[in-house]
Amino acid sequence: MIEPAAPFTLATVAATPFSRMIGLLARRSLDEGDGLVLRPCSMVHTWFMRFAIDVIFLDRHGTVLRVVDTLRPFGVAWGGWRARTTIELPAGAATRAGVRAGQRIRIDPA
Repeated sequence: MIEPAAPFTLATVAATPFSRMIGLLARRSLDEGDGLVLRPCSMVHTWFMRFAIDVIFLDRHGTVLRVVDTLRPFGVAWGGWRARTTIELPAGAATRAGVRAGQRIRIDPA
């Protein structure tokens, strides 16, 4: 959940090496309100993906380090040395939610 608002309601967690490797590659799209949480993760790529995504990089405390808006297919994004968790969202979702560096994001289990 992003504080104070909660615009993202459903996220899959990719916490194993295999699930992080597959990520969103098998998907044709990402629905509004959906996302993928990758732990641990400090860098993502969109090689062979069919759609653009927003990427939010968090440190170990849930503080937003970097927001990458509309990372297109065959792109790469790095969150920096302190990045521990990455959230992938539909393109434009982070901007619409007003997510910026320095904010705290809390991820609640379902």
